[in-house]
Amino acid sequence: MTTSLWSGGESATDWGGLDARGIRSAALLRLLRGFMTARCFVALVLIMLQAFSWGIGGVTPPPLLLALAVGYFALTLLGWRFARVMPPIRGFGSAWFITIGVDLLAFALLQMLQAGNINYAPLFALPVLMAAVLGSVTVGLGTTAIATLLLLADALWHWMHSGSDSPTRFVQAALTGTGLFVVALLAHELALRLAREENIALRNRSTARLHAMVNDLVIETLSEGVLVVDARGLVHAANPAAADILGQDLARLPLPFALEAHPALQVLAALARQTFARSKGLSQEIPIAQAQGSAREVRVRTRLTPSIDQRIDGLCVMFLQDLRELEARIRTEKLAAMGRMSAAVAHEIRNPLAAITQASALLHEDLQEPGQRKLTEMVQHNAQRLARIVDDVLDVSRARQQRMLPLAEQLVLDATVRTLAEEWVGQSQRQGVLVQLDSDGCAVRFDVEHLRRILVNLLDNAARYAGDREGSIQIVTQKGPNGRPVLRVWSDGAPLEPAVQRHLFEPFFSSESRSSGLGLFICRELCERHGASIGYERRPLGARGPEGNEFYVVFALAELRTAQ
Repeated sequence: MTTSLWSGGESATDWGGLDARGIRSAALLRLLRGFMTARCFVALVLIMLQAFSWGIGGVTPPPLLLALAVGYFALTLLGWRFARVMPPIRGFGSAWFITIGVDLLAFALLQMLQAGNINYAPLFALPVLMAAVLGSVTVGLGTTAIATLLLLADALWHWMHSGSDSPTRFVQAALTGTGLFVVALLAHELALRLAREENIALRNRSTARLHAMVNDLVIETLSEGVLVVDARGLVHAANPAAADILGQDLARLPLPFALEAHPALQVLAALARQTFARSKGLSQEIPIAQAQGSAREVRVRTRLTPSIDQRIDGLCVMFLQDLRELEARIRTEKLAAMGRMSAAVAHEIRNPLAAITQASALLHEDLQEPGQRKLTEMVQHNAQRLARIVDDVLDVSRARQQRMLPLAEQLVLDATVRTLAEEWVGQSQRQGVLVQLDSDGCAVRFDVEHLRRILVNLLDNAARYAGDREGSIQIVTQKGPNGRPVLRVWSDGAPLEPAVQRHLFEPFFSSESRSSGLGLFICRELCERHGASIGYERRPLGARGPEGNEFYVVFALAELRTAQ
């Protein structure tokens, strides 16, 4: 609620020179400098007026009048240079006296000491305007009243000394005073409006700056790449994610830069042109050439910003998404959905499956006919296969739920791998397996049962595709370049298709119709829980050996890890 201009009080919006935090108005300071400069100019004009009267008219100005003009000029210069007046002026104190008070006194004396027909009454508009603009209502109206009283006092003084044109002087003083009141009220109202608009502009600018900072922070931290492109194909903004996705060192390029100037980004420039030509957003999956490695598939979505006016066209905002991250997100969502239902479903399957297995075993003991015994063996075999699938699903559920890994036992890698490999060879009766242990007795923290699960799974997969010759499967341990021990399982099987390689460690993915597709995924989960990593590559056995499929596990050195 705003107090009326006529209430005589000091309202919250009586002068917008200070906001809620006490910050002074920049507009007030500019107006103060303008008034101080105007005072110096008026004082200089008064001196020039005295010199003009003496030089042209031959009339010698009164010494007192000339001294008054020179003294007023000196005071205005001193005030302009040294006065520390801080608007708004809220009372008749020192700030008012050294500026407005000096003007009123000087102009009143000039009016009383005037020679000839020179009238100095219009000069009173300067202190009245200064008080109305830089001061409160009280200061503005009070200054106008003082100026009017001084004009009336001048008329009275002339009436007492001459009396010839006294009625005219009284009328002129009254009319001038009335005009000054009108000017003071209008100037004060305009000043209030200027202050309000300035405060609104400052608040809007602060809000816009805050929004811009938040937007910049959000865009900088987005995992999705963002490019801002104009109609000429110039990039005006690019976040770090865009540089990572595009594989180009965009951070070193000065903005704006042209997409066409970079061969790998010309496909993006073409998409931007299509977006502007069709005046609508587009979406495409584009291969982007990388500085190193193969091209990266990127999903690009474009959106047009509206034009601000006819002079400023809209911009094309490109949202870049690495399809690898999208596939990983889909895989994570699939795992989350699987985890919510796998345990309950597996338990429900386990109970009737146990009954089927037991019943078939009892029936097998009572049957004598070979054909019937063959049927029960098929039932038992498939029941066992189904039991393994259920165990795999439960293992996945447990692996995802267990976040902190208990302290695992410390294993000597070479001795443990030799024992586990001999157990697998004895159970599978597989021939031609070579074991080369050369990790120099490195110790790792790894659960022995988990390591058995990983090694058996890798050896089962190798045996499924390897040949029968000697050395078709090889188990190797060694120290890696960074000193971390590595376990390698190599086989001479045929190369895997690229589509299969991309999804090797994903759940429920398998190139075999009779596999659950969870073996390698569980191996990866177990490795991550121990701070290790598992991977695949197609590589030759030695410097001149045949190529084969190799799965490798890189261990952490006797260090406790938390699953991510």
